[in-house]
Amino acid sequence: MNDGGRVKLRDLRAMHATGWAWAVATFCGAGFLRPGPGTWGSVATAGVYAALVALLHPAAATLLAGTLIALVATVAAGIPAATVAARESGSKDPGFVVIDEVAGMWIALLPAAAHPGWKAILAALIFFRIFDVWKPFPVHQLEKLPEGWGIVCDDLAAGLYAGICVLVLMHWIR
Repeated sequence: MNDGGRVKLRDLRAMHATGWAWAVATFCGAGFLRPGPGTWGSVATAGVYAALVALLHPAAATLLAGTLIALVATVAAGIPAATVAARESGSKDPGFVVIDEVAGMWIALLPAAAHPGWKAILAALIFFRIFDVWKPFPVHQLEKLPEGWGIVCDDLAAGLYAGICVLVLMHWIR
């Protein structure tokens, strides 16, 4: 079953996986998309953000508050869900767990509240993927934290780096 972090639906049924944890950890299945499940999780988060902005047209303060709430909820549910999914799959940091990318993207999107257009959202996505793959200091070291903490916290740091870049970039691009 542990095929490089790839899990099939029949494998989940056979091992009686904890459904809520897998739904959260894979961001409702985005983590099962190929290639690059982390990119799919990041794109899905950017899509949710963009759809909410387009549908609700929130004020900047409301958008910022909503993004912070989404971040806190994602981290609060994501760490235990990532822990359960990693344990049940037998992998330390399975590729299908993308709730960490979701959490990191929420941080990268925080500066976009002041400029909620497509440019800020795209910049957050690009910068986040760069820092998530590159893992500059101390991002890589955070992976050493135990279980779900290590899975999620490195992406939170990558999101912080990306958010800073978006904040700086938005001074020149509007």
